[in-house]
Amino acid sequence: MTAAPLRCAAVLFDLDGVLVDSTECVERTWHRWAVEHDLDPARVIEAAHGRRTLETIQIVAPHLAIGTEMAALAASESTTTEGIHEVPGARELLGSLPRNAWAIVTSGVHSVASFRIQYTGLPSPLVLVCADEIEHGKPDPEGYLVAAERLGFPPNKCIVVEDTPPGIEAAHAAGMRVIAVVGTYPAGALSDAELVVSSLAELHATFTEHSGTIEIGA
Repeated sequence: MTAAPLRCAAVLFDLDGVLVDSTECVERTWHRWAVEHDLDPARVIEAAHGRRTLETIQIVAPHLAIGTEMAALAASESTTTEGIHEVPGARELLGSLPRNAWAIVTSGVHSVASFRIQYTGLPSPLVLVCADEIEHGKPDPEGYLVAAERLGFPPNKCIVVEDTPPGIEAAHAAGMRVIAVVGTYPAGALSDAELVVSSLAELHATFTEHSGTIEIGA
């Protein structure tokens, strides 16, 4: 972990817990679902943070009809605005980066992710990698590797901004450095990241056009 700015060519952001505060909505949705299926809500919510719905259900309730449960949860989250907020500093940070040098990689399905981006009014990414576009979710590196490839940058030239241990693990497995934002998890749970900040508003990025270099740090 270092306080010095990190240099890269592109920045890949998780969505929920990083750019959009959806904790209230996500936890309410999973709590209700857990109660409906006689599961421990605390265990379900812990498993859900940073993971796709598919992996969460496989972990906590593999006996259920996964496709049916995924569809019901996606339908709920893609129409719910209560508990969805733009994270302070998100708009400013995205606005300081070239549009072709940042992407969003989310454990949410496309209908949910696009709904939340549109609802908060955040800039739409040129590259959005969602749970239903890949075979393996975080902590597998697939999503981050796909985003880097679509942007056209080598993985080791990308920095990831994450808020969960599975996301950090996925980024490191992709060969990328990580800036972790405290919120969904306490700082101690995010200590594997190269830099940990208490809020996204602490981060600032500058872009040097002639070298194509981004410096990002607190």
